[in-house]
Amino acid sequence: MPLPGARIEDLEAARPVLEHRRIHTGKVFDLDADVVDLGDTQVLREYVAHPGAVAVIALDDDDRVLLLSQYRHPVRSELWEPPAGLRDVPDELLVVAAARELAEEADLRAASWWRLVDFYTTPGGSNERIRVFLARDLSPVSDSERYLRTDEEAGMVPAWIPLDEAVDAALGGRLHSPTAVVGVLAAAAARARGWSTLEPVALD
Repeated sequence: MPLPGARIEDLEAARPVLEHRRIHTGKVFDLDADVVDLGDTQVLREYVAHPGAVAVIALDDDDRVLLLSQYRHPVRSELWEPPAGLRDVPDELLVVAAARELAEEADLRAASWWRLVDFYTTPGGSNERIRVFLARDLSPVSDSERYLRTDEEAGMVPAWIPLDEAVDAALGGRLHSPTAVVGVLAAAAARARGWSTLEPVALD
């Protein structure tokens, strides 16, 4: 049990992997199986091997957050989500990936960027890790540079929601996307602290 006043922080603490096997190779992610040595016992753990992702909480000058309605087939639902995407470009900086996704999914650029929050989506069954950025000082992408969206992204509907209303939707169980819930609540918490906890990041 932590001592009173002790800092709470997740720590990397990998256990020895005695056997590793790829069960399935997929289009976006894979399924792996490891036999892990926990010291007093050995266990088999199957998990989704995921490249990771980035997401963007884009706030305008009126503290409205941009959310996009996108169909997510595994849950058979249209979810309101911030712009987001896979880390699928080798050696690409996370903030550069976030800026790319903001331009591709929302036709927007941002002049100011901060790291907002990091989280694992499903640590019991996947190694997917997402970094959420806060983006401000927004401007539109020129018509000639706009990205041609396809598949589910082609039908995305954008909406600018006051941050307080988005918080109410998250706490009221009306938002279910993890990037939306975590990102919106993190942005509200940062704003309540006068944005003093934010870590600025540069695109170059």
